[in-house]
Amino acid sequence: MAKEFPMAEPTGVMPPDEGGKSRWVLLFSVFVFALIAIFFAVGLTLGPTSLSSVLIGKSAPEFDLPPVVGRDLGMSDKDLSGQVSLVNVWASWCTECRAEHPLLMDLSKQGIVPIHGLNYKDVLVDAGKWLDELGDPYSRTGADQDGRVAIDWGVYGVPETFVVYKKGEIVYNHIGALSASTFDTKIQPIIRNHMGRR
Repeated sequence: MAKEFPMAEPTGVMPPDEGGKSRWVLLFSVFVFALIAIFFAVGLTLGPTSLSSVLIGKSAPEFDLPPVVGRDLGMSDKDLSGQVSLVNVWASWCTECRAEHPLLMDLSKQGIVPIHGLNYKDVLVDAGKWLDELGDPYSRTGADQDGRVAIDWGVYGVPETFVVYKKGEIVYNHIGALSASTFDTKIQPIIRNHMGRR
């Protein structure tokens, strides 16, 4: 006689709907991909110089950095008061920094505005050699080896240049290598506008 086994009691848990789950995963993946594509497309239309520093209109963050090797003067936020100046973020390993360097040298020779150099995540010896070889356009240099000061400034990357007002207020920033055209049409009018203010 066949042995009878008791029937299992229903647990009330239904097996997962694998087809429905797969559809939701697919829809979510398509949604995420579309979001990334839209973000990328908008970013391409803006261009790097269209981004704006969150510090525009605010005082430069407090900092105090030692000089690059071979330079006597370091740089701090206190050095940015009293006159309109440029703060140029650069590094010896930066190709675009090399491209804009002749313009900075020319501006320095003209004496239009003091230029201070914020050296970003660089080997101190390399930064010093770079300035020795290409020329030093900076009134002061600050060696930001760990990049913390640049983070406080909201730096997107190197090179980047800030216009700082007499009272230490950041009034403009340019992302990417400076060109003579950019300086003449965007930065110089700002400098002239702020020269006469207290």
